[in-house]
Amino acid sequence: MSLRGARSSRRSNPLISREVASGCRPRNDIRLMKIDLNCDLGEGIGNDEAIMPYITSANIACGFHAGDEQTMRETIRLAKRFGVNVGAHPSWKDRENFGRKEMDASPDEVEKIVREQIQILAAIAKEEGVTLTHVKPHGALYNQSAKDIQLASAIARAVKTASVDLILVGLAGSRSLEAGREMGLRVAAEGFPDRGYNPDGTLMSRLLPGAIIESPEEVARHAVELIRTGGMDTLCLHGDHPNAAANAKVLRDVLEKNGVEIATMK
Repeated sequence: MSLRGARSSRRSNPLISREVASGCRPRNDIRLMKIDLNCDLGEGIGNDEAIMPYITSANIACGFHAGDEQTMRETIRLAKRFGVNVGAHPSWKDRENFGRKEMDASPDEVEKIVREQIQILAAIAKEEGVTLTHVKPHGALYNQSAKDIQLASAIARAVKTASVDLILVGLAGSRSLEAGREMGLRVAAEGFPDRGYNPDGTLMSRLLPGAIIESPEEVARHAVELIRTGGMDTLCLHGDHPNAAANAKVLRDVLEKNGVEIATMK
């Protein structure tokens, strides 16, 4: 899997310019391309079962920003029933703000809290006869590590300690994937069809107009644009989006009609 750039449907992205300069040019024809569809689940929203048929990977909250042992187990069982890959979705310890408040901690502390969450979910998954396939940080931890190499490296160390077979999912073009590669991990470059981007390729603050793409049709159009840039291994849909289930259904339908193969990340 490769470390490449993401693109906004509203703003130009300098990460794409670097890809074009390096010879990896955007593609107009997306037929025969493969993409994983992931969703953040187990967060107590109540729509997991409606979303699960349309995705290939589930990122399950590990209790620090949402969820508990019961929701983890229930979500793992749902994923198993629908043949969906299971991954850990670790966060800052911040249930009050749903893990979306930036925090500061030493690399050792970050490594510890991420490793703890992976181990919690992995233990429950093992009891259910499921092996974790990937790790994707949540919220502020995800966004901070996309820009901070020390934070990204601490997360990558935690993932490698848990299992070298785990795939580290991170924002395309980010420090997160750079750190994962340096650690010898497989990485998956991720795009966000339901989110707007800043000019530097990072996600817009949720407080800004245009940060959340609301209509399922617009989400699907943005997904096609992201895939056309090249370099996307997986696309994320947020489970707490007000139209999450409709987004998943429409997106999968549009991609399949455009000849894109929906396949798990490897």
